Amino acid sequence: MTDIIKPLALVTGVGPGTGASIARRFAAGGYRVVMLARDKARLDALEGEIADSIGIACDVSDPVALARVIAEVGNPKIVVHNAVGGAFGTFEKVEPETLQRNFEINTMALFHLARLTAPAMVEAGEGAIVVTGNTSAQRGKAAFAGFAPTKAAQRILAESLARDLGPKGVHVAYLIIDAAIDVPWQRELQPTKPDDFFISPASIADEVHHLAHQPRDAWSFLAEVRPFHEPW
Repeated sequence: MTDIIKPLALVTGVGPGTGASIARRFAAGGYRVVMLARDKARLDALEGEIADSIGIACDVSDPVALARVIAEVGNPKIVVHNAVGGAFGTFEKVEPETLQRNFEINTMALFHLARLTAPAMVEAGEGAIVVTGNTSAQRGKAAFAGFAPTKAAQRILAESLARDLGPKGVHVAYLIIDAAIDVPWQRELQPTKPDDFFISPASIADEVHHLAHQPRDAWSFLAEVRPFHEPW
């Protein structure tokens, strides 16, 4: 019997929360998942947990490293850019280098990923690029001066990609996560909040998977998820 060749899904920013859940969801959906992060030990542990997955230590802000990954694993059918560079502070407190670094992770990495992977998707006539974002992509609060500008640029870049690649058969979507994600550090910051205050990484992963598999006659670009009682 011939082995079934699984399609490839590439996920950046595979930490213990959202990124790992996205990797699990696509693996459960029949993909061979390539997981990118800087923490090799975490990736090794996830490789042992997720069947037929590949963990590669990679700094997504390095375009040479990204190109090396694609050359090694091949062309993905799905790309999920979940890696994020963040910082808290007003413009007077955030160092310029921090803003630049976050721009490289959030926006330039998406630019390079698209250049590396979209041509093969266009040639195949199918594929998806999904970007995880948050409300900083839509507004610039005072304490997010080192972060919000890069997420807003990321959203606009994703829209440019969507308008270019959509007519060529490649779906680009941007998911805004308007919630505190249920990970340990968020629980420690807000220890009195009830369970349903948080959004689970698994729920985010389900929505990412859904966006990547929408029917071609009903593609979304901008999608949002939030807990049912979140004010907005």
